[in-house]
Amino acid sequence: MKVSEVTAVIEEFAPLSLQESYDNSGLIVGRPDDEVYKALLAVDVTEEVLAEAVAEGCDMIITHHPIVFHPMKRFNSASVTERCVEEAIRRGIVLYAAHTNLDSAPQGMSWRVADMLGLEKLEVLQATNDAGAGFGVVGELTNAMPSEEFMRIVIERFGVKALRHSDIVKEQIRRVAICTGAGASLIDAARASGADLYLTADLKYNDFMRHENRIILADMGHFESEYCAIQILFDILSKNLCIFAVRKSVCSRNPVNYMTR
Repeated sequence: MKVSEVTAVIEEFAPLSLQESYDNSGLIVGRPDDEVYKALLAVDVTEEVLAEAVAEGCDMIITHHPIVFHPMKRFNSASVTERCVEEAIRRGIVLYAAHTNLDSAPQGMSWRVADMLGLEKLEVLQATNDAGAGFGVVGELTNAMPSEEFMRIVIERFGVKALRHSDIVKEQIRRVAICTGAGASLIDAARASGADLYLTADLKYNDFMRHENRIILADMGHFESEYCAIQILFDILSKNLCIFAVRKSVCSRNPVNYMTR
């Protein structure tokens, strides 16, 4: 199957036109007319993921995060990024990423997390100019529940090792806003949506002071919030390309480690 046939299915769900101007989604290594037979799905391209692709006979790696995000001036194996790109080229492995276009696509990343948490009546948190597209979602739980109970569900369902949160200003919550990945820029939108709790990642120290006693801010971790990309991509490809082999990476892991007392 040609690379272009595989990417067309992904881009029908998450058009590249939806990606942010700073992003580098799309085909990174390889050509549209290259023939591919088996894809490995991961959050990031790492040396471990590349080795897994080689071991499993995968000639394409599809990730959420693009391996090349900033312009590169040389390839001399001095960094992980350089080594991964060099190895992919040597091995003839195609690299493709669906990043902010998958974030903002209707039924994309935040929608999937919301669905996994049982939220209903979902709406886009910050809409873009494209119909139905945007970043984040806001919805409601079937019944109100204690805020601490909800956060413990997040910990268990997503394998979160450390969930950071602001003051618990509401003992019971029902309306929840979600943005996968780095979502500090949507704190004000979450507050304006009337959400009792905003679940996101990559919040800084000062971000936790922006709740104004109106909303709970909860940081579940960047990797944890975006691991669902693997399942989204698996669903897209397995349902639309029955003759194309797709494998979920077992080496896709969180680069952040936690030390407990």
